[in-house]
Formats: sequence, structure tokens, C-alpha cells
Amino acid sequence: MAKAPGRATPSRAIPARTPDGEAWTAAASTALRRQIAFWLIVAVLLALFLYVFSGILLPFVAGMVLAYFLDPVADRLQRLGLSRLMATVVILIAFVVVVVLAFVILVPVLATQMADFARKLPEYLTRLQSLITSFDPKWLEQRFGVNAASLREGLNSLLTTGFGLLTTVFTSIWSSGVALVSVVSLFVVTPVVAFYMLLDWDRMVAVVDSWVPRDYVETVRALARDINTATAGFVRGQGTLCLVL
Repeated sequence: MAKAPGRATPSRAIPARTPDGEAWTAAASTALRRQIAFWLIVAVLLALFLYVFSGILLPFVAGMVLAYFLDPVADRLQRLGLSRLMATVVILIAFVVVVVLAFVILVPVLATQMADFARKLPEYLTRLQSLITSFDPKWLEQRFGVNAASLREGLNSLLTTGFGLLTTVFTSIWSSGVALVSVVSLFVVTPVVAFYMLLDWDRMVAVVDSWVPRDYVETVRALARDINTATAGFVRGQGTLCLVL
């Protein structure tokens, strides 16, 4: 159909970019670059911190983990009428008592078994060497295509070298004071860190929650609840498995 003469077809106007829109885009781009640079710097500093202090972080990490797992118990004691301070003291005293009892019961058993193993280790090696030397050379050559004499010499040398290496490793570990200092720091510093972390756990969670942008706070809370539920289920499952085995 022909268009009516004298009537122009209206053209769709293309909106021009206003100075305000360009300024907003530039500000958003600048803010994004600043955020990326900030988090990159934070990641680098965190990695550097972990690298420098990796040798002493274990008691503090263990204290944080302990406070995380004991926080529900403290909340339940608070609902029963105890203050946060008293709940924390009761929980840590009970935990220390349980750990001490476990050491009192388990350490003598482990020490006895290790001493018995060390005493019988030469006998075990002698039996193993006798078993190796009792193999029929012809059967070994026919079955596996190896020289029995070379195999016996190699295994005997390997056993002797392995026993000497094992003895050297155990001697160096127990003779050095690093292991002792690490164990002492773990069992001394960890309860102290756990005490203060457990005492202020709710306040720390509230502070971290205040850092989350309000537009995403419900999403972050839901993710945190899911992580907490999954972690609790994993710990309960592993604990049940350990008790069964």
C-alpha cells in the first residue's frame, strides 16, 4: 500500500547520553576498580601473613575451631539461666577435664604399645628376612623372572636401611625441642584463645554481619546457615563413625 503523500514517517528518537549518566558510569567504574584493588591487596596481605606466621597459627586456629563447635553449648547454657561468662567457664573446664582424662587413659596404653613394638621390631625383621631367604630360587626365577639372590640382597639392604632411617627420624623428632614446644603451646594457648573467642562469639558474629551489604544480608545469612548445618552433619557423622569403630 502506498504511503499518503505529504505525511512523513516519524523517526524513533535515540536518547542522547546525558552528562549525569556518563558521570554515574565513570563513578561506578572507578568504584569497581577500587574494590577489586582493595580485595587484591587484602588477599596478598592475608597470604603473606599466613606464610610468615604459619609456624605459630595452629593454636589460634584450633582455638577458633573449638569456640565454633562449643558455641551452641554455650547458647544452651545461657537459655538455662547462666551468663555468657559462666557458661564459657563451665564449658572450658569440662573440656579440659575430658582432654586430661583422655590423655591419662590413652597415653599409658600408647606408650606400652610403642615400647612393645620397639622391643619386638628386631624379631619382626628377623622373621621377615627368614621368610625372604626361604623362597625357592627356581620358583622365583620361573614365576617372576628375577634372580633370587639379588632379590634377597636388595630386600635385606632395604630393611636394614629402612630400620636405620626410622630410628634416626624418631630420635631426631624426640630429641628436638620443637615438637615439645609445639605440643605445649597447643595445649596452653588453645584453651585461652577458645575462652575469649567463645566469650565474644556472638558479638563477633554481629560485627561481621554488620559488614555485609544490606542488599545481600539475607543471602549471606542463608549461606552461613547452610554451611553450619552441613558442617554439623559432617562432624556428627564422623564422630558416630569413630565411636562405632
